[in-house]
Amino acid sequence: MANVNQAVNYDPLMRYALAPHDSLTLAFAAAVEFARSSSRLPGCGTFGLDIPEYLSLLDTYFPGAKPIYMSGLQPLNISTSDKTAVWDEFQDLIGLLRGHRKDDSAETRWLAHAIAACCLGEDHLWQDLGLKDRASLSEILARFFPSLHAGNTQGMRWKKYFYKLLCERNASFVCRSPSCQQCSEYANCFGPEEDASWAR
Repeated sequence: MANVNQAVNYDPLMRYALAPHDSLTLAFAAAVEFARSSSRLPGCGTFGLDIPEYLSLLDTYFPGAKPIYMSGLQPLNISTSDKTAVWDEFQDLIGLLRGHRKDDSAETRWLAHAIAACCLGEDHLWQDLGLKDRASLSEILARFFPSLHAGNTQGMRWKKYFYKLLCERNASFVCRSPSCQQCSEYANCFGPEEDASWAR
């Protein structure tokens, strides 16, 4: 599958972007769209940010878009068991990212939420974040979550790597292969991400 910049999917939001080709702008636009449209993140239209923070993000990256994207925003509503399961997964991902953050800036916090939200998508993470390629995602992670980036020494696909770390942290890692190189699923975790044959 060709690498296609997905920014065109976020109209009208991208019309307000200060830097429409910037990787962070694309990532935030993808997270906004995902939170507004996906059933995978129910009751979470601001991808876990409180409303003032969400509106601050819009003002910073998409000035002028707030009147459109604040319409219908409500406080977080997680009330049923299926929502709670997704919410727990989402919070675990945020916790993982924030545990490796370079600083406590608002931008880093927004990015942790955006990446965690897009981890719930169906494609490779760089695609779910609207980026042009995996390298763009790796650059973001190296810049904002340096220790997380540095730990992926074998080039595992980023979603796979995140969930592997969560499983290990929760003592629920179930892989029985003695090493990744001997695993029959090696291509799933480490194969090239430029085609769409594997999700996550």
